[in-house]
Amino acid sequence: MQVTETLNEGLKRSYTITVPAADLDAKVQEKLIEAQPEIEMKGFRKGKVPMAMLKKQFGPRILGDAMQDAIDGAMKDHFEKTGDRPALQPDVKMVGGEEWKEGQDVVVEMTYEALPEIPDLDTSSVTLERLVVKADDSAVDEALKNLASSAQTFADRKKGSKAKDGDQIVIDFKGSVDGEVFEGGTAEDYPLVLGSGSFIPGFEEQLVGAKADDDVEVKVTFPENYGASHLAGKEALFECKVKAVKAPAEAELNDELAKKYGAEDLAALKAQISGRLEAEYAGASRAVMKRALLDQLDGMVSFDLPPSLVEAEAGQIAHQLYHEEHPDDHDHNHGSIEPTDEHQKLAVRRVRLGLLLAEIGRKADVQVTDQEMTQAVLNQARQYPGQERAFFEFVQKNPQMQQQLRAPLFEDKVVDHIVSGATVTDKEVSKEELQTAIDALDEI
Repeated sequence: MQVTETLNEGLKRSYTITVPAADLDAKVQEKLIEAQPEIEMKGFRKGKVPMAMLKKQFGPRILGDAMQDAIDGAMKDHFEKTGDRPALQPDVKMVGGEEWKEGQDVVVEMTYEALPEIPDLDTSSVTLERLVVKADDSAVDEALKNLASSAQTFADRKKGSKAKDGDQIVIDFKGSVDGEVFEGGTAEDYPLVLGSGSFIPGFEEQLVGAKADDDVEVKVTFPENYGASHLAGKEALFECKVKAVKAPAEAELNDELAKKYGAEDLAALKAQISGRLEAEYAGASRAVMKRALLDQLDGMVSFDLPPSLVEAEAGQIAHQLYHEEHPDDHDHNHGSIEPTDEHQKLAVRRVRLGLLLAEIGRKADVQVTDQEMTQAVLNQARQYPGQERAFFEFVQKNPQMQQQLRAPLFEDKVVDHIVSGATVTDKEVSKEELQTAIDALDEI
């Protein structure tokens, strides 16, 4: 077997791999001899089928396997010998293609872009600032009030009282389009909070001022992008019977409220809220510090980047931003999206930092444990209620999905590794200052 270099330009590599016909024939013979004891064929005892018949019946298939094994082996030996690591899966093409005939040497052309040599980086020179926010009493009280608001109850207003925004009205309603009652447009004893925006635009406003026992006709037009296509853009009439008008009453901040949220008393609930807030602040602070770290790393090293990786990343960025700007376009029939110079610039940064972090993690032997992967899959599976098991099985059979889940875990562990050896200074700030820093991340 012979491997000949045909291109070595920057990160681009090209080689021809020649597998002699004699080597292939020997490999086929070896595989047939290995399989012969287990093969049965009509007219022959098990293991006694003549080699010539075996070769005639199974030779072509085994020849294909032998060719693949030989090429895979040559590629493996090549990468071990040269130390090259391909940026993407190498492109392997058989020279001659369909014109190749059995008995001829097999010649394939292998092309790829090698990952660059990444210079060693002294991460101990990294200096970072960690924003620290304490959960003060005002923040805890604000969170408590929000809990009380979400736990609010409603009590009947005096007879004859008119419904206001924020009130809850209990209604029976029947909706029709062109005089025909439509499916899903009827309900009884439905509790509706006016001003909540939970019904079609214009519906709730027409019930403001209604009293218990009133009959109200509500006329609305379904939005053009309404989920039920047979109703989209249609005018509808809802015949409503108001059965009760109720005023909101926020829950009291006491031990009873605390118990509703699983705490022993109000003091314990405050402690839980304080811990949750500080965990949220710490997560936000970490995001700010991570961006500062990446900015520093980006300016500390320079090396060639595989064009194919940059091109693929730029395309992915352009595609992602397109769908963020067109949230109603859920398919992929929008044609090609040409990356802009800004997309290319961002892609260069992402690829450079991705390769750098991967190299730092490789040299530091950073590993994502099975337990961490399992937890990541569980977290993702929660997005598919009732289908968790199916999602789990999908991930197990899909290496690409496994890599998508493993990559951010690996990156975060590498970031933690770098931070552990960097000089980090804590700076106490207000939650407003932290929020300003977080908002700034989206502007970069």
